[in-house]
Amino acid sequence: MRRPLHLLLGAALSLAALGLSATPGAAAPGATPQPPPPRAADNVVAAAAGNQPYASYWYPSTIVDWDPATDPDAPFNRSRVPLRPRVSDPALKANANARAGEGKIASLVSFAPTSNNPSQGSADANYYAFGHWQYVDKLVFWGGSAGEGLILAPNPTVIDAAHRNGVKVYGTVFFPPGAYGGQLQWVKDFTRKSGSRYPVADKLAQVARYYGFDGWFVNQETAGGDTALATEVRNTMRYARTLGPVEFMWYDAMTESGSVSWQNALTSANDAFLQEGAQRTSDSMFLNFNWSSGGLSSSRSLARNLGRSEYELFSGVDTESNGYDTGVDWNTLFPAGQPHTTSLGLYRPEWTWKSASGRADAVAREARYWDGANGDPSNTTTTSSWKGLAQYVAESSPVTSKPFVTHFNAGQGDFYASGGTRVSAAPWNNLSLQDVPPTYRWLVSSTGTKLKPSVDFTDAYEGGSALRLTGALDAVNTVRLYQTRLPVAADSKLSVVVKTPAAGPTRLKAAVSFTDAPTAFTTLDLGSTTGTGWERKVLDLSPYAGRTVAQLGLQTTGTAASYDIKVGQLALYDGAADAPAAPTAPTVLGTTEAGASMSLRLGWTASAAGDVHHYEVYRRDAGGGRTFLGATPNDTYFVPRLDRAGTETSTTLDVEAVSAEFGRSPAASTTVTWSGGTAEANLALNRPATASGQCTTSETPAKAVNGSVSGGTTDKWCTTTSAKWLEVDLGSSRTLTRFVVKHAAAGGESANWNTRDFRIEVRDTPTAPWTTATTVTGNTSATTTHPVTATARYVRLVVTTPTQTTDPAARIYEFETWGS
Repeated sequence: MRRPLHLLLGAALSLAALGLSATPGAAAPGATPQPPPPRAADNVVAAAAGNQPYASYWYPSTIVDWDPATDPDAPFNRSRVPLRPRVSDPALKANANARAGEGKIASLVSFAPTSNNPSQGSADANYYAFGHWQYVDKLVFWGGSAGEGLILAPNPTVIDAAHRNGVKVYGTVFFPPGAYGGQLQWVKDFTRKSGSRYPVADKLAQVARYYGFDGWFVNQETAGGDTALATEVRNTMRYARTLGPVEFMWYDAMTESGSVSWQNALTSANDAFLQEGAQRTSDSMFLNFNWSSGGLSSSRSLARNLGRSEYELFSGVDTESNGYDTGVDWNTLFPAGQPHTTSLGLYRPEWTWKSASGRADAVAREARYWDGANGDPSNTTTTSSWKGLAQYVAESSPVTSKPFVTHFNAGQGDFYASGGTRVSAAPWNNLSLQDVPPTYRWLVSSTGTKLKPSVDFTDAYEGGSALRLTGALDAVNTVRLYQTRLPVAADSKLSVVVKTPAAGPTRLKAAVSFTDAPTAFTTLDLGSTTGTGWERKVLDLSPYAGRTVAQLGLQTTGTAASYDIKVGQLALYDGAADAPAAPTAPTVLGTTEAGASMSLRLGWTASAAGDVHHYEVYRRDAGGGRTFLGATPNDTYFVPRLDRAGTETSTTLDVEAVSAEFGRSPAASTTVTWSGGTAEANLALNRPATASGQCTTSETPAKAVNGSVSGGTTDKWCTTTSAKWLEVDLGSSRTLTRFVVKHAAAGGESANWNTRDFRIEVRDTPTAPWTTATTVTGNTSATTTHPVTATARYVRLVVTTPTQTTDPAARIYEFETWGS
């Protein structure tokens, strides 16, 4: 009998996929579903210019017409990173209670709304850059809605990051309940047959192969079906599986009778969706959240009777609302000292990011969720029922082949560094560039005070972050970082790039263990630094040729009252770092010009030789330097913003290949031409923005330069800091004509919260003093305009009285800087 919790589940799954609170185009409960809005994938002419490509989504009736040859977004949605094999050595697990090779974890994550999800990252550091892949076996790219599309393909950044960590990725097929816009006809369209073929299944397999992901999560919650329809749903999945390596995970909702009835277990009512006689229907099943001890026990027995593993059953836990405060019967799922009963299905673990007040809080919440309350996967002792996933599942590692290189790049940042030089000051996110995170977050042993490892977002050798070790050094500290399976050759080298606050001894050693004695570390001293910049230490591993590295870590020695060292690279490779061949024939595929800036699509022919990790795109600057525009493992890239420098008639773009060992190719170049004049434009639009602080994790400085005031009350920059300022880097010195500030009422909030007193300042260099361009007192308007005559690269809004009342929060929906 369906109980209220099942209703809650149906609503939770439906609301999340529909995005009723935030997703554009989603139907309200009980509303008549509307046709999907037009998008680039369905309108070749509209996308022929340099428009933003988005992740793909369809209805069953529209996916049958999809063809990558005519979808201009399709090349931008391809993953180029193959699925890596993983190892999990039980002798190296962090937690004594954790088990290897038993229960697995499937994670259902909504990285972005169904629509308008950029294909290749964006200029915003506020993003769910997941960093605990070592505990996950499958990731479901969760989404879909009645008002936009039911079939959602994952974007390539997520596929790239997951595959680099050995994690399979599934897209979502979602049929919502009728109360949330579901239509039984959509299920019938999904199962429609043409001769011996199932056209939708053909496309599901084609999409997965072309985009480079592994399968589909099917959630059929639309009521009104019958036995014949349920049979055809199974036939559709079985047919798709014959077309190539495409997998399916089935959600426990529709039963074999065609009704929607959550079983909370594998039962005789739904087992044919997993296995029917000798026919394998799906590769795994996600069991509804209201499971019980008896239900999981019988599910395990039935799975075995069907010739399937109980670990192909993922028992659901919903953490969307309460995260690690969610109550779970862990002893039923993962009984202490006994084999796991089933695997675990996590619903919406991105709660750790969505509920956070900022990046530091999000990092702390993710650590609590996965590693436990102590930030140490070996010590998950806590009075909370949520011990952390490290308590139950042993870590897996994809570090099984050379070269292995990490810069501890989290896939997001407030700037971008290349080879130790900051080549862009713009915030960004792009999981395609994320390095394999450390296997152990964090595992430190010491007879004295333990040092604190962290991912540092204030500095980087490559990307937007580095590893940092800080604290009082009063004893030897051994920091286990990576579990590996790396054979050592006669020319193998271990390279470590470090930075110290002052020249002198690093007090740091590389720590290496081998598979013949995996817990015993051999150390190699990194010596001293000669300055305060990044320095590379190359260590010879030839004495260990013929052995296989089981762990990579670091060890500190000596004493220091305040130890502080940054590690920008850790690499194990053979011979010299290889440089790939240059890409060829870079081509501008389309441009969209707006005033003194444009967006554009680029394509090139991949390097003919060399193991390419990614390609980097730069613009050549008038002074002889270059500015970083972005990077991708793909052979196409979307540049969201290229600014015209003065009255230049053309801009040269460089594309260079970066090898898996981070050697660099010569640049291949192309030129983009600007049209006639230099019309006035909002120069601050989507430019890098920083601020004194922010009220919540979503009310970032970037929201004040995103060109929108209509995205709800979080579509603003907000701060309650004592000093309140917002700074924008225009990229180069520009001629300014006016400022426009859109205050609280412009975004739909109370006019009492409009900014009362403020000033706007400008300067040309990061170290020059600020010059006041305009000062405003006693303002009550929702939008204010301030003509100026100035030339500057940096502009700053300083709020002195934030509201008309005593409310302390500054609320700025847009800070526009107009000029040419």
